[in-house]
Amino acid sequence: MRPVIPYVTAALLFGLGVYGVLRRRNAVLVLMAVELMLNAVNLVLVTADTTVRAQLPHAGQVFALFVIVLAAAEIGVGLAIVLQLYRMRASVAVDEVPLTEPPLVEPAPGAGAATTPGASAGEVIR
Repeated sequence: MRPVIPYVTAALLFGLGVYGVLRRRNAVLVLMAVELMLNAVNLVLVTADTTVRAQLPHAGQVFALFVIVLAAAEIGVGLAIVLQLYRMRASVAVDEVPLTEPPLVEPAPGAGAATTPGASAGEVIR
């Protein structure tokens, strides 16, 4: 068997996945592009296993199975993060995700409404 066609197909799939990761703004589409890259790696592993006779039998297929398990775990955690992001921001745009928390700024002692130590949280002194 000539391994050129599966290797070229895997390279095209991987390149398409890299393009999707770099260009997409939607987090779900970025996760789909990562899955495309992992499937390209699986194709390379299985093709290498069938064309190269190594000391370990079916080693490429075993590694491909590990990549499939890793992809399933990645999708589970990634979708949980995306859902939480959507709940907090009502958007899954990757560009709008803050990478750091804004600093906590306490109001000045005389600025705005203040509460007395004995007052409940709903009572405001004016």
